[in-house]
Amino acid sequence: LAPDFYRYVAESAFGMLWSRPGLAIRDRSLVTCAQLAALGKTEELKAHLRGALNVGLTQEELVEVLMQTAVYAGVPAANEALKVAAEVFGVE
Repeated sequence: LAPDFYRYVAESAFGMLWSRPGLAIRDRSLVTCAQLAALGKTEELKAHLRGALNVGLTQEELVEVLMQTAVYAGVPAANEALKVAAEVFGVE
């Protein structure tokens, strides 16, 4: 539907931001998962949780950061994020 939009997102987010030297990819991935959980962006969170596993984060680390979301973004956001994580991790 909008190939230019997706190209823009890929170039700006992954080309410019994710390639900056200030944070390791693993750290950027963890921060991104926390932000998406806090914002309630579940579809993007699914993709980034899968990506986080691919860059070496563990399920345990991801669950911890999603649990911490409850304190700073609210229990409903953390609850939804943990449901998404369970789906991605294949856990009930």
